[in-house]
Amino acid sequence: MKVILSGGGTGGHVNPALAIGSAIEKYEENAEIHYVGTPTGIENKLVGEKYPMHHIEIRGLRRSLSLSNVKTAYLTVTSFVKAKKLLKQLQPDAVVGTGGYVCWPICAAAASMGIPCFLHESNAIPGFAVKMLEKKADVIFVNFEKTAAALQGAKEVLHVGTPVRETFFTLEKKQAKKTLGVEGYGKTVLSFGGSLGAAMLNERILDLMEQYGKEHPDVLFFHATGSRGKAKFEEAFKERGLERYENLRYSEYIYDMPTQMAAADLVICRSGAMTLSELAVLGKASILVPSPNVTDDQQTKNARLLSDQGAAVLLRESEMSAQVLCDAVNKLLGDEKALSQMEDKVRAFAVKDTEKVIYEKMCAVIRSKKGKS
Repeated sequence: MKVILSGGGTGGHVNPALAIGSAIEKYEENAEIHYVGTPTGIENKLVGEKYPMHHIEIRGLRRSLSLSNVKTAYLTVTSFVKAKKLLKQLQPDAVVGTGGYVCWPICAAAASMGIPCFLHESNAIPGFAVKMLEKKADVIFVNFEKTAAALQGAKEVLHVGTPVRETFFTLEKKQAKKTLGVEGYGKTVLSFGGSLGAAMLNERILDLMEQYGKEHPDVLFFHATGSRGKAKFEEAFKERGLERYENLRYSEYIYDMPTQMAAADLVICRSGAMTLSELAVLGKASILVPSPNVTDDQQTKNARLLSDQGAAVLLRESEMSAQVLCDAVNKLLGDEKALSQMEDKVRAFAVKDTEKVIYEKMCAVIRSKKGKS
């Protein structure tokens, strides 16, 4: 099977594409995977040398045209032409788009040429590119069941969840704590704000450690500062005298997220679609702090789907004082029943056999289209 993947703009679009690529390779030993991105997008860094990378220049698609986005209109046309040329050259069996404006030209071109076209929408509310492609795709895979209601014009919508690393399905809390050497603590709190970090979250975690962590030596706190925030966090950590407490720890980045998350009793983090899928698979209680800098406030919409069902606590950055965060942590860690109920509720959002369902559906559509040609 030869497949073209495309998604960009954020890691939240690229990582699901890479997970789908890995799923295809898992079932197809001789699979040939290509990736389409923009020349300067984050997809270049994340894809690396895993798959051959092809570039098509395109800017964000606008809902209306004006003199200020003439180049956008020009690139929309030329990118479609270049995409068709690339498809004729590669002759893929299917094209998969996972969001971000970069996937529009290759998916639209594939649909126009009768090549099986699939989309995967990780967020609660479909992004602009997915909506533009809604009627063109053969199947749209969605992470959240409620997302289907926003895709009424689609040929077929399938609730499959978002593919996550296989390790997340095999780890248990007790073993993970033993692996990390933290089984002596009563509770473990994991917090992170992404690879780059989040200034506001870093500041609030420092407050949490100082106001709550110091008074609860039986609770282990482990925070990932992100690359941009490490120096400032480290300086403040020392200024507040927190280095004297063994239960308060931090690092720049979490290199073994499956194990760290599996060991946690409570997770404080952003609410990107991939992270929520990982929390659901592991059944982790969480305090979600959506990034206010994401297009269309997608992270808040993602978090609200869980919080409305009691599967997470939603705290907006603008409302998250040190006291509010401390109270939320204290309430959850101090109520074993509430913590357990939240774990059960978030597990309901996990979808099993995601990779297999996506792969088998793709194969069925490809066979059907080949049979008609």
